[in-house]
Amino acid sequence: MGTVLFKHNSDAYESALALLKREKKAAVIHPTGTGKSFIGFKLCEDHPDITVCWLSPSEYIFQTQLENWVAAGGTQLENIIFITYAKLILMSEEELNTIHPGYIILDEFHRAGSEIWGSSVKKLLMLYAGTPILGLSATNIRYLDNQRDMADELFDGHIASEMTLGESIVRGILNAPKYVLSVFSYQKDLERYRAKIKRSKNKAVRDEAEQYLEALRRALAKADGMEEIFQKHMDDPHGKYIVFCANAEHMREMMDKASEWFRLVDKNPNIYSMYSEDPAARASFAAFKADNDASHLRLLYCIDALNEGIHLDDVSGVILLRPTVSPIVYKQQIGRALSASKKKNAVIFDIVMNIENLYSIGMLEDEMQIAMTYYRSLGNGEAIVNEHFRIIDEVRDCRMLFEKLNDTLHASWDIMYEKAEEYFSQKGDLAVPHHYKTDEGYSLGNWLQTQRKVRSGEQYGTLTEERIEKLDAIGMIWDSYRDLSWERNFTEAKAYYEAFGNLNVSINYVTQTGLRLGAWISNLRAARKNGSQRKDISEQRIEALDKIGMVWDMSDMLWNQYYGACLTYYREHGNLDVPARYVTGDGLRLGSWMIHVRASYKGKGKNYKLSDAQIQALDEIGMLWNGKHDMLWEKGFEEAQKYRRAFGNLDVPTGFKTESGYALGKWIARQRENTGLSECRKNKLSSIGMIWKKQDSWEKRYTLAKAYYKEHGNLNVPAKYTVDGIWLNKWLNEQRQIYLGKRGSKCLTQEQIAKLSSLGVIR
Repeated sequence: MGTVLFKHNSDAYESALALLKREKKAAVIHPTGTGKSFIGFKLCEDHPDITVCWLSPSEYIFQTQLENWVAAGGTQLENIIFITYAKLILMSEEELNTIHPGYIILDEFHRAGSEIWGSSVKKLLMLYAGTPILGLSATNIRYLDNQRDMADELFDGHIASEMTLGESIVRGILNAPKYVLSVFSYQKDLERYRAKIKRSKNKAVRDEAEQYLEALRRALAKADGMEEIFQKHMDDPHGKYIVFCANAEHMREMMDKASEWFRLVDKNPNIYSMYSEDPAARASFAAFKADNDASHLRLLYCIDALNEGIHLDDVSGVILLRPTVSPIVYKQQIGRALSASKKKNAVIFDIVMNIENLYSIGMLEDEMQIAMTYYRSLGNGEAIVNEHFRIIDEVRDCRMLFEKLNDTLHASWDIMYEKAEEYFSQKGDLAVPHHYKTDEGYSLGNWLQTQRKVRSGEQYGTLTEERIEKLDAIGMIWDSYRDLSWERNFTEAKAYYEAFGNLNVSINYVTQTGLRLGAWISNLRAARKNGSQRKDISEQRIEALDKIGMVWDMSDMLWNQYYGACLTYYREHGNLDVPARYVTGDGLRLGSWMIHVRASYKGKGKNYKLSDAQIQALDEIGMLWNGKHDMLWEKGFEEAQKYRRAFGNLDVPTGFKTESGYALGKWIARQRENTGLSECRKNKLSSIGMIWKKQDSWEKRYTLAKAYYKEHGNLNVPAKYTVDGIWLNKWLNEQRQIYLGKRGSKCLTQEQIAKLSSLGVIR
């Protein structure tokens, strides 16, 4: 009968089977926490006699998913050939030819679009053209890669099932969370607005603004502190919570606040921390996962380490400590608290850093509204389980006061229009820079930008047709100053590309016309990486920049270049023993880069930050993380392998040296005596026959002599006869000399004399 799936996964599975049969391709796009990996495992379970090639970014992710499958009652799966995308790069065509899969599963299939992994995935799919392919992912779009749709590229748009996070909540697949909104840092904002009030030229405006500012200060002071908020809304005070931070420095700062913020919940919480560049991240995550101490609050502070592929069923909630956050990452983060197998609602704490960033969870609400409208249009209202989720706005009154304060500080529309008229009469246009202020201190640039936002519907306000006509009469540019800035900078960027063939512009580069082109390009990269909704990085503009060689992620580009050079070196030399001064044919200082990468791995590098995926990719091709020490050990292991192939064992005499002069005997002896030898190295040596407890050397030689006697009926051993590296004739002669007392203080025991006599060595 097989394992029973949740209905949403069962429906997706049946749809996928139909597409696989008809089109040979099917993609399933379901949000985090809905159990989409079970769809792939179900395919394997239902076809036990068919080999399934399963590709994934990480073996750790795959093993975690497999453990969850078995824990949920799934059967053990013996028909999966698992390969990471990184390992696939290194596999030869001969190795690929041995797989013969009946199905191919691409987990997190959007990752197959990367420059490094993409070509090897295409090679595999071409080799097994016609083999049905199933893709699993929470997103089919590569947002930082020109919005590429991998469902189109890999599956020709054959999507078996697609569901947004909002829809999954509406349908009750994921429980509706309790959403708590608050703010924890506002003193600097109050001081800034106090200074802004003092600069106001109008006393009436100043008086009214000061009243609102004081009311806002009192409201913020009266609002519950973070310790009260956590005490009030942590429904499970001894549960597990994931705390997302912006970067390493921010994480340290937030961890320092733990004793203050959570003191009313638990004075001694169990605290863990991890981030993608941390080599110990897996151990830390495993410890958090295994922590069953229900008498304490358990907190895992992390940075972008749990945004993909890994899910914990026993997480009670997430805490977003954000200055700002990408919409994509934002949904991944709150998804850590949601799961199709949960029996209760999670709590999401959205804690912003300052009062200007206070806003609600509109994106998720929009997805829910779209889903509800869709089901109602089909007459299928019974599919709607959750119409909304509980939002607790702890600072609603504060936000309303803040809005009134902002309104007060802006002069009346008529006064600002007069200032715009004056500017037009002097300059002949209204191309006013955003930060421009009049001599009297009026923020004309900001006011004009507000009129544009009101007209476009981006901001609430009143802008009648009469006012629009008045602004048009003095040359209002509705496309905004930012649009004008874009055109000027793009024109210069295009000229740079035509001159140099790329857009790898130094951040300090300034054009002959005075435009800071380098800074402009750098800001665009940062804005897109952070998920900013700025209009100057619209899809059309991204496409225009791509056509003139825009590189959106310089760190990824450099990584790809150097990792490609590593692959080439590995294929040519069979290792990554790269000399420190080694430079590739195209000028890459690969040796120097390897030194920086090792430093980063040990937590000492400032310029290179390695992700788990990058570490794994390097491990796949034999990276030596400790440099020279690792290289020396690998050299010894290589010589040990040669000895094993030549003699069939690793019983190496201590004094043995190879033909090249390598003291293998001494190296083997050191490994045997090294109590600090890692488990990994112990396992490697054991796999080639390492003898960890060496037999007594006299007994071994006696055993060899006895074997010779049994085979030949005598001990007339040829002078140069050796066996297992032992010069047997010399040893027998030595025993006779010891027996006769000719070797000084050396002597034989009575037992040894008896054994030698039995063979006729001595009489």
